[in-house]
Amino acid sequence: MIKRFFIAIALTLPGTAMAANNVALSSDVYIERKVARPNGTTALVLEQPKTVTPGDKLVFVVQYKNVGSAPATDFSVTNPLPKAVAFNGTSDGTEIVSVDGGKSWGPLAALTYLSGNGDVRPALMADVTHVKWKFNRSLSAGSGGKLIFRGTVK
Repeated sequence: MIKRFFIAIALTLPGTAMAANNVALSSDVYIERKVARPNGTTALVLEQPKTVTPGDKLVFVVQYKNVGSAPATDFSVTNPLPKAVAFNGTSDGTEIVSVDGGKSWGPLAALTYLSGNGDVRPALMADVTHVKWKFNRSLSAGSGGKLIFRGTVK
C-alpha cells in the first residue's frame, strides 16, 4: 500500500519537460485500462491516475506550442522518466533517449548500459532515464503539437 502511494505521488510530478525558443510545454500522464463493454467486447480507456500498481500501463502526453511571435527553430523537448516507470516507446519513433541520466543520447539500439558491477551490455527500454525529440525544422508562431510516450509502472 505504501509503495502504491509513493508511486502515485511520483507520477503526479512526472519530471518537467523542457524546451526553448519560446516553446511552451505542458504534460499529462494517463493510465491505460481495459474496460468491459455491455456487448462483451473490451475498450481501452485513458484515465487520470489516482493510484497505480506495478504493471499498470501509462501514457505520457507532452504538448508543445510556439508562444513567441517568431518561428522557433532548432529546439528540443526533453522529458525525464519517473524512476518507477519503465519506458515502452513513443508514438512516432523519432526520439533519442538517455540511459545515464541525460549525459549521453542516441537511438536506444546504439546505446550501452554500464551496470553497477561494471558490466557493459546493450541498453534496454527499462534502462531509459530520459526521452528527447529534436526539432530541426521551424515551428511557426502559434503552432504546436503533441508528443506521446508510454511506460509501465515497475
